[in-house]
Amino acid sequence: MSEVTIKTREDGPLLVSGPVTLTDHAGNKYEIASPNIALCRCGHTSKRPFCDGTHKTTGWVAKELAPPATQQQQQQ
Repeated sequence: MSEVTIKTREDGPLLVSGPVTLTDHAGNKYEIASPNIALCRCGHTSKRPFCDGTHKTTGWVAKELAPPATQQQQQQ
């Protein structure tokens, strides 16, 4: 089974890599032709839920970082 990864982009979308099924709130599936998709975080895209690059022109920023690993997490 292939692994799915989700990576945040600084001031950009969520990049999803791997075999995923994306469904809307009613359970309808989106057709995804690529093994990689970019999901909008800014809310300004015209291709919801997918990113269309609009965040670059709106001044939207998001610089979240994952918290540093604790010693216990590092030992696992």
